[in-house]
Amino acid sequence: MNIIITKDYQELSEKACGIIEKQVNDKPDSVLGLATGGSPLGTYKQLINGCQERSVNYENVSTLNLDEYIGLDKNDPQSYHFFMKKHLFDHINIRSENTYIPNGKAVNLDVECERYEQLIDDIGPPDLQLLGIGQNGHIGFNEPGTSFQTKTHIIDLEESTRQANARFFDSLDMVPKQAITMGIQSILKSEKIVIIASGERKADAIRSLLEDEPDENMPASALRAHKHVTLIADEAAYQKAGH
Repeated sequence: MNIIITKDYQELSEKACGIIEKQVNDKPDSVLGLATGGSPLGTYKQLINGCQERSVNYENVSTLNLDEYIGLDKNDPQSYHFFMKKHLFDHINIRSENTYIPNGKAVNLDVECERYEQLIDDIGPPDLQLLGIGQNGHIGFNEPGTSFQTKTHIIDLEESTRQANARFFDSLDMVPKQAITMGIQSILKSEKIVIIASGERKADAIRSLLEDEPDENMPASALRAHKHVTLIADEAAYQKAGH
């Protein structure tokens, strides 16, 4: 695992942006795996700047998002469809038909999981997958206890995950209790993985990722088996790692 330690979240976002931009510049038809939540917001802001100021071209890029809440329409302001448009897609020259996110309002969710997994193989797998990490070690919405063999599936969200995401909603009661997520096996199909972590709240998860043996109670530990992972962590997130 390649480890990059930054002084703060700003530098972290710039480093992640630089890796993604190099991927796109080197391979203009790259497939990018994208994440949502608070961690990648700074990276997306930097990518927008790169497209607008450095002429990084996303015209032939395709994207595959990790997950979507079940029950939210794509136009719902709390949906990840809406999130991605607001924070990235509407501000770069990517074609909307080349952006793929699970459908949380699918009539048959099991069929939607199968469809999306097939899409990962047909469109990708991602040349580069961007990941955040939850305080409990989740990647995507793969909560502790998720099998490392899972493909795209339905997940019951842990209370800690719902509480962490409640800041995006009017109240905890409004946070969906389920999501569709790429499985851990789906994520590991990616050619390269970049995982970002900022702040003291992520320090325990990062220490466990780096020091403990792979364990399904720590979903991110599955990344230890991948051949090309880059961890970008700021000093606050890295502080408890004994390296």
